[in-house]
Amino acid sequence: MNLTISGHHLELTPALRDYVRSKLERIKRHFDHVIDVVVILTVEKITEKEKRQKAEINLHVRGKDLHVESFAQDLYAAIDSLIDKLDRQVIKYKTRLQDHQHAALKHLPNTLNEQAAPG
Repeated sequence: MNLTISGHHLELTPALRDYVRSKLERIKRHFDHVIDVVVILTVEKITEKEKRQKAEINLHVRGKDLHVESFAQDLYAAIDSLIDKLDRQVIKYKTRLQDHQHAALKHLPNTLNEQAAPG
């Protein structure tokens, strides 16, 4: 799994990098076939009083790209909500993948069963 973490309008500290890596372990635990991950952490300054933190992720798996973004006042909260959303998408993708493969096996012709049992 290739992991790229970048920051826009903020300095990326080792603590932020470690926090993102530790949160991504949950995704790897649910689905192991992740090819590439790009995480972008951004601080948007709308006005000086109002700062909005944004975290977005692009996850490349076989046959599909998943994109999730999250906004919060705190960057750690944005990362937490981002990982929750991504986790739901990965589980949904994984169940679709399993259902599709299971359905394909169901629709195989019964010739294999008939050949195995001599009649």
